[in-house]
Amino acid sequence: MLTVDGCRSMAAYNEVANRRLYAACAELSEDDRTRDRGTFFGSIHGTLNHLLVGDRIWMARFQGMTVPSTGLDAILYADFAALRSARTEMDAKIRAFMAGLDDSFLTGTIAYRNNTGRDIRDPVPVLLAHFFNHQTHHRGQVHAMLTQAGHAGPVLDLHRVLEEAGRDS
Repeated sequence: MLTVDGCRSMAAYNEVANRRLYAACAELSEDDRTRDRGTFFGSIHGTLNHLLVGDRIWMARFQGMTVPSTGLDAILYADFAALRSARTEMDAKIRAFMAGLDDSFLTGTIAYRNNTGRDIRDPVPVLLAHFFNHQTHHRGQVHAMLTQAGHAGPVLDLHRVLEEAGRDS
């Protein structure tokens, strides 16, 4: 499924894709970013907050910690600049964590309590795949909402973003 190098590549992809997406979102008015567009988390701003909520939960689990649930639709940052700063910090944490991975981590399982209170134990490779897939899924939603708002979304194709990530590393 996933390898250590694959996780590192996905962390690099995540960081650059988020940087591109946030740059595009910064061009919108606050009204355009917060307008309910009928998606699961309502708005661009709500979806970006959800991604940060999810990343905080999963990174804590990967590091053997637990995080009290804020609710998956929590608005951690009402201010876009503060949200963007927190996203940048989280992406650096994700990249640093993935840089320290070794093969033994990928053979493990993680036990956790999900947001519905259910106790679960899953294999690490499946959770890491979910972690990166979840980010891509919701970035795609934001990309579509940018189009709805009349703005071009950034190029987020994996192979193109990794080209830039390689230059930034």
